Amino acid sequence: MKSTIEELGPTRVRMAIEVPWGDLDHAFGEVYKELGRQVRVPGFRPGKVPNRVLDTRIGRPLVLEQVVQHAIPEVYSEVVRENQVRVLGQPDIEVTRLDDNDTLAFTAEVDVAPKLELPDLDSLAVTVDDVEVTDEEIDQQVTVMRERFAMLTAVERPVEDGDFVSIDLEAKLDGEVLEDGSTTGMSYEVGSGSLMEGLDDAVRGLSAEESKTFQTALLQGPNAGETAEVTVTVRSVKTKELPELDDDFASTASEFDTLEELRDDVRTRLGRTKVLQQGAQARDKLVEHLITTIEVPVPETLVEREVEWRNNAFEQQLAQAGMDWDTFLKMSDVASREDYDADQRKNIEEAVKTQFVLDAIADAREVTVDNDDLSAQVVAQAQRNRMSPEQYAQQLQQGGNIAEFVADVRRTKTLAQLLEQTTITDASGNPVDLEALRPKTAQAPAAPAAEDDAAADEAVADDAVADDAADEGPEAEVVDAVAVEAAEGATEDTEDVTKG
Repeated sequence: MKSTIEELGPTRVRMAIEVPWGDLDHAFGEVYKELGRQVRVPGFRPGKVPNRVLDTRIGRPLVLEQVVQHAIPEVYSEVVRENQVRVLGQPDIEVTRLDDNDTLAFTAEVDVAPKLELPDLDSLAVTVDDVEVTDEEIDQQVTVMRERFAMLTAVERPVEDGDFVSIDLEAKLDGEVLEDGSTTGMSYEVGSGSLMEGLDDAVRGLSAEESKTFQTALLQGPNAGETAEVTVTVRSVKTKELPELDDDFASTASEFDTLEELRDDVRTRLGRTKVLQQGAQARDKLVEHLITTIEVPVPETLVEREVEWRNNAFEQQLAQAGMDWDTFLKMSDVASREDYDADQRKNIEEAVKTQFVLDAIADAREVTVDNDDLSAQVVAQAQRNRMSPEQYAQQLQQGGNIAEFVADVRRTKTLAQLLEQTTITDASGNPVDLEALRPKTAQAPAAPAAEDDAAADEAVADDAVADDAADEGPEAEVVDAVAVEAAEGATEDTEDVTKG
C-alpha cells in the first residue's frame, strides 16, 4: 500500500492512498460472505453460493462498490495510525481509480490538529486578585443567615416591596381564559421580579382582597410572545421580620456563643473561598496567556460544525420549554441572534485553541496518563455529577467516550503541571501559594470560583471525598476496569470539541 500526505493548510491535509488488489482480500471475503447470506440462488444453500455466481447474479460493479465501501474505512484508519495523523472529524473521500484485479486508489481530505510552535514555558507568571475580606462582605453573609431565621407576620396595610403575598392569578387571551392560566394561593415576594413582567407594579399598593388587571407578554407555551390580560388578586400580606443581631442569634444560627465568634468564622470561610477563587483565576489567566501568545490556527469547518450542533441542541431545549428564539432574546440580556452566535463562536474557538495548546504541550513534555490518574478522575467526576463511580464509568463506556475522557485527563494533568511551575502573585505583589489546591488539581480541574462559602466548601468536599473513594469502596474494580480500557485506547484519536 502506498500513501502520500499533502498539507493543504495548517489544519487540513489530503491523503492519496493506493491499495494493491491483493490487500483487498479481506474486504472481498466479508462482502461475499454477506452477499451469500442475502442472495438466494436456486440450487445453492444460503451462504454456499460461489463467488463467481454472485458476480454474475448481482453484477461485478455492485460487488466492487461494496468492497470499496468496506475497504476504505479500514485502509484510511491504518494510514492515519501509521503516520500518526491527529485527525479531526470525518474525511471527504473520493475514489480516483478502481481497476478490477489491479488497484484501488482514493483521496481523503480531513481536518487535522495544527503543529504549534511552543514558546519558552519556564518563566510563566500570572497575577490574581488580592484575598481581602471586607466587613461589608461579612455583613452580607450574616444577613443571609438572618434571612433563614426570619419570621413572616401578617399585616393590615397595602403591599410594599419585600412583602410576601398570597395571590390568585387568571390570564386571558382575546377574552378567553388560558388553559393552565389560572392559579390560586401562590406565594410571591414582591419586588423579586421572578414571576412575570408587570406583576410587581400591579400588586404594589394593593391591600388584602383587592385586585388589579395588567398586560404582560407570555413567555412559555403555544402562545409565547403574545400579550395576555392578567388579573391578580391579593389574598394576604405578610412582612418578613429578621431576628435581632446579637449573641442569642449567633447561638441559635450556629455553634458559636457570641456574634463576634460567628463573624470571625464567616471571615475565615470567606477567606477560604477567595483562595479557591485565586486558584481558578490563576488557571484561567494561564490558559488565556497561552492561547494569546501561541499562534493557534483553528479549522473553520470544525467551528461551524460545533456551532450548528450547539444551536440545534439549544433550540430543542427552547422547544421543550415552549419557547422560541424571539422569546428567549426578550428574556435574556442578548441583543440579537447574531450576538448570540458570535459569542458561541468565540467560546468554541477558545475551547478548541485551549485543547490544541494543551495537547501540544503534553506531547512536547511526554505527559502520560496512568491508571491512578484515570481512576481518580472517574471518582471525582462521579462525585460532581452526584452518581456512583460505577454509574459514571458505565456511562463513559456506553457513550463511547473513553478516548475523549483520556484526552481530558491528559490536558488537565498538563495544565496542573504548568500551574505548579507558574509564578503567581496577587495584585499587591505578594506571592500566592496554591500548594493546598495543587494535589486536587493534579487529579481534577481546579475548583470553580464559588459564589459563597457554602459552595466553596462543597467544591473542596467533593475533591476530598473523591480522593478517599479512589482507593476504597466496592466500585474500585469497576473504576479500575474503565481506567485500563481507557489506557489501552489512549493511542486512538482523542478529541473534545474537536471530536468528529
